[in-house]
Amino acid sequence: MSPRKANSSKKVASPTSNGATVGYEAELWRMADALRGSMDAAEYKHVVLGLIFLKYISDAFEERFNQLQEQVAEGADPEDPDEYRSVNVFWVPKEARWQRIQENARRPEIGQILDEAMEQIEKENPTLRGVLTKDYARPSLDKQRLGQLIDLVNNIKVGDKEARSKDVLGRVYEYFLGRFASAEGKKGGEFYTPRCVVRLLVEMIEPFKGRVYDPCCGSSGMFVQSVEFIDAHATSNGNNNEYGAGNRPPARFQISIYGQELNYTTWRLAKMNLAIRGIDGKIEQGDTFHNDRFPDLKADFILANPPFNMKEWGGERLRQDKRWKYGVPPLRNANFAWVQHIIYHLAPTGLAGYVLANGSMSSNQSGEGEIRKAIIEDDLVDCMIALPGQLFYSTQIPACLWFLSRDKSGRPPAGQTKSLRDRRGYILFIVARKMGTMVDRVHRELTNEDIQKIARTYHAWRGEAEAGDYQDIPGFCKSATIEEVRHQGHVLTPGRYVGAEIKEDDDEPFEEKMARLTAQLEEQFQESARLEAEIKKNLQELGYGK
Repeated sequence: MSPRKANSSKKVASPTSNGATVGYEAELWRMADALRGSMDAAEYKHVVLGLIFLKYISDAFEERFNQLQEQVAEGADPEDPDEYRSVNVFWVPKEARWQRIQENARRPEIGQILDEAMEQIEKENPTLRGVLTKDYARPSLDKQRLGQLIDLVNNIKVGDKEARSKDVLGRVYEYFLGRFASAEGKKGGEFYTPRCVVRLLVEMIEPFKGRVYDPCCGSSGMFVQSVEFIDAHATSNGNNNEYGAGNRPPARFQISIYGQELNYTTWRLAKMNLAIRGIDGKIEQGDTFHNDRFPDLKADFILANPPFNMKEWGGERLRQDKRWKYGVPPLRNANFAWVQHIIYHLAPTGLAGYVLANGSMSSNQSGEGEIRKAIIEDDLVDCMIALPGQLFYSTQIPACLWFLSRDKSGRPPAGQTKSLRDRRGYILFIVARKMGTMVDRVHRELTNEDIQKIARTYHAWRGEAEAGDYQDIPGFCKSATIEEVRHQGHVLTPGRYVGAEIKEDDDEPFEEKMARLTAQLEEQFQESARLEAEIKKNLQELGYGK
């Protein structure tokens, strides 16, 4: 087949292009309402998410199909499955294509048509076997409402190039989890990590090569970003030079992915999310605490966003667990169970970055303070970051980032060859509370500049020459000794260490400034009195004043 140029035609942009929200909220919830009359929230979320994923597959297929149609004269075959698999697009047989689904949406047998479509897609794409929803034909599912749902999904793009670049499927899922949790009467605990937070975690620990593990992997966003990170640095990173410049194997072959997810629906989404991108990974379903599917794994990099302040985690059955090296976690809060599980699975030069509720930095309840103290005294804490509020979609609990290093002596982590600075006895504290920009009325997003500033600060502090020299910046970052942390009672809240931001002096003498401000205040008093008199006069003319 003769070589062909990539099609450069572009789709119309989606309503929003930020990373915190996809702009489809009202329409998405209309989908849920279309089925709300026939089943409860816990059940209908499976139906809705299955259809959205089918639309995701179909959008990507249709985009590729149209490209190939334009390239037929150059040898392209739009009905050749390999034309799709070669670019990590799922092959969709004719009888399973969205156009057929849409055309039959109002027919009584639409449930059976959907089930057959899902079966055909799984048959043609082995990585999806056992993952797709295939029970749309069940009698309890109102087929008229199902048809309405298909019509609504038809108007939303979740799988074209632009949507894929923003991980729209993951954020659609995040939105639904928040609304479903509310409808089911339980908030928090199970939500998608904002893309900007995942990017910051990945940029900080730089997982160039090795074993990457997420013990509560959700929709696999951490893994997706790890692969994208390697791709972005494929020709610019000087450390990871084992393969030679321009001779690097694809990112998905440089890291081995290990993930576990408790929720079955979320586990299926994780499998879908990786399969869509052609990423191989060992994603297991089960309870990480009670059925650790990777008991012997020692990971080079661990990325995680555990459920905040998880109360029902079965801790009473794990009081003697070998993972609790630094103390037995409280029965009603799993924060330090997650932390110690992560530490247990770190390789000798391993790095971990994870999200926790702010309380984890200072709580002394039920022995948490003693566990945190033991971890600090073992010199595992490398960096602490206080995040701004309103980053997360489905919880308002303030959050922070922890970064742990098994070896702070300066030995390079996996995938790097240059030694780092000896950081033993020190912890870097960063306050990022004022960073980010509001992307809508209730959601904030860290910008690319924010992410780079934070990551560059950390990399400079740990001795990466390319990041420049590190220096403390009051109000933003501070390299503190463990002795200083002891004096603070082993509390890790960054604000205790970085101090107040130094504001630039405007060089105006104090006496002159006070005279100017006093005169300005007097003018404002006079204007206030004038306006008050004017308002009273108007009220009198209307018959309401005295």
